[in-house]
Amino acid sequence: KRFPDNLTVAGSVLKIPHMGWNSVMLKHNHPVFAGIDPAAEYYFVHSYYPSPESESAVLGTTDYGMTFCSVLAVRNLIAMQFHPEKSGRPGLQILKNFCAWGGK
Repeated sequence: KRFPDNLTVAGSVLKIPHMGWNSVMLKHNHPVFAGIDPAAEYYFVHSYYPSPESESAVLGTTDYGMTFCSVLAVRNLIAMQFHPEKSGRPGLQILKNFCAWGGK
């Protein structure tokens, strides 16, 4: 789905695309996020967000004028709306964890 053009917070219209640093609230633990501070921020550049058919696929959410799915995981698939490669140390740890993860 695409963010609405009139997305506002406290009367201010938010810019679309969503560009910048933001946090992810994980719904439960996942090996790809092992060893990462829950308060870590990640770099986002996007105008769209996933809208999974099943709430069970939502691993993490982010707030940007609305709460949206920013990480989804189903069996051996994981997808992130942010750019781990541009997210500093937390992003590098995600990439390391992903390479070590057996998909289970």
